[in-house]
Amino acid sequence: MIANVLSIAGTDPTGGAGIQADLKTFSALGAYGMSAITAAVAQNTQGVRSFVALEPNFIADQIDAVFDDVRVDAVKIGMVANAGIAVAIADRLSGRAQCPIVLDPVMVAKSGDRLLAPDAVTVLRDTLIPLCTLITPNLPEAGDLLQQSEPKSTQEMRLALEPLQALGADWVLLKGGHLDGQNSIDLLHGKGRTCVLEAPRIVTRNTHGTGCTLSAAITALLPLMDVPTAVRETKDYLTAALAAADSLEVGDGHGPVHHFHAIWN
Repeated sequence: MIANVLSIAGTDPTGGAGIQADLKTFSALGAYGMSAITAAVAQNTQGVRSFVALEPNFIADQIDAVFDDVRVDAVKIGMVANAGIAVAIADRLSGRAQCPIVLDPVMVAKSGDRLLAPDAVTVLRDTLIPLCTLITPNLPEAGDLLQQSEPKSTQEMRLALEPLQALGADWVLLKGGHLDGQNSIDLLHGKGRTCVLEAPRIVTRNTHGTGCTLSAAITALLPLMDVPTAVRETKDYLTAALAAADSLEVGDGHGPVHHFHAIWN
């Protein structure tokens, strides 16, 4: 089966993050990609200049247009932008999505620019997360969701897992990329168990879109395998994409990972 996978997210004109990264990732992993755009973002590898959030009703129309016509095997949610959009997405998916849902709680861009209105965090936490199969916060996002300081060590990451899962998702993948160390350590928690996922830390400045790519890869694989297997496969895929990132020449800031590292010669 070729899975049909929907991304609900914002854009990136330079192609390294957002909808563009999601569609590349879906294609690289053998899934058919679809999209519903939440915001048009003016950004490049050096930062976000501005963004325009689309009307919630129009975003709902996009989602309906897909579900009315296409079998949807998995959904990824990225940039939500504001509370109204979060409510619209939750309303549509709660009645229509009989498939895995992955939420990447995009709050702040790598450049430090905020991509989620502060008042929307509560709505995201209360309306969208309970619908999800998996959420994939990084450490600052975990702090925002729990309304506390972000974890500063793997021990503090472990302490955050149960409170994060208590928000309502079946699984939590807490990403430890902000920590120091030779290895990048993520923690996957759900179904009464915790899995440690460890990989060598790739030294590169080209890390634009890593969070989008990771959540998109998991989403593409979930129609074919369980959550722990999809997350492990994704960790390997992203590590290789980071290792190959310097072969691309895109921008003067934080360039993108190489989504097609296994395909392009």
